[in-house]
Amino acid sequence: MKLSEQEADLFFELMWALQYFVNCKMSIHPQIKDVNDYSACNAEQKAEVREALYKNIEIIDHFIEENPQNFSEENLAIISSWKKYIGGNFYVERLLKKYAVFIQEEKVYGVLGLRQGFDEIIHRSALPLYANTILLPFKGTIIYDGLLGHHNIYFGGGIKRRLKEIYMRSKQNNRIIDSIEIHHEKAPKALQSKPLKSWGAELDELAAKANKLRGSLDHPAIYSPAFSLVKASIDFAQIAVSDSADVENLHKALKKVNRALNKSNTVLNREEYY
Repeated sequence: MKLSEQEADLFFELMWALQYFVNCKMSIHPQIKDVNDYSACNAEQKAEVREALYKNIEIIDHFIEENPQNFSEENLAIISSWKKYIGGNFYVERLLKKYAVFIQEEKVYGVLGLRQGFDEIIHRSALPLYANTILLPFKGTIIYDGLLGHHNIYFGGGIKRRLKEIYMRSKQNNRIIDSIEIHHEKAPKALQSKPLKSWGAELDELAAKANKLRGSLDHPAIYSPAFSLVKASIDFAQIAVSDSADVENLHKALKKVNRALNKSNTVLNREEYY
């Protein structure tokens, strides 16, 4: 969940050059004489320059126009993309192998670390973590800008469940944003998915076999509701995989499953054991 060493080096080379430019133009720390001095200065000094940068984001255009470090067009394009930064408070909800999950309101972002993965700087026991940072596009991914402030707040079960549901809903509907540049252009999940295996024939075969299931007075009482549950479940699956599946019909089929399940529970609860 982090950049490669080469990519991390490139990020800091570009960011320190940009922030040094801001420092010079705004005379924030005039004693700093070059980019190497700036890269070696302390976090507090960098934080002041960083704040000035995002408050005056149009200064990026001046940097690109002057190009004091003679960066390539490709690298200037990376810096230009930082005008699309996303700042503020985020919940770091979970740490995955691919990225860390950042949530801001209803939006979910997949964020890479820089030289360290987030699992190296955030202990899982601290999740969800309420943090303040800046998210930036970088070569088709999302990173943070190197400064991650956090608040020591303990969250109860209600907030944890809400954050989990936001993540799960975004995951299910292919709405996790892992590229700031292109997330608004993403196609619906159904249009992006690989061709799906058709399960219609297998389910039709199961349905034909299930229709032969019959309970009787000679059988234990649980047979009848159990068979109904099987038939309702197969019917639900058939609708789910059909080309004409829609939410309304799926809900209707699921209600039949729940009714069969409730009947099964009722029979089991009535059973007397000796």
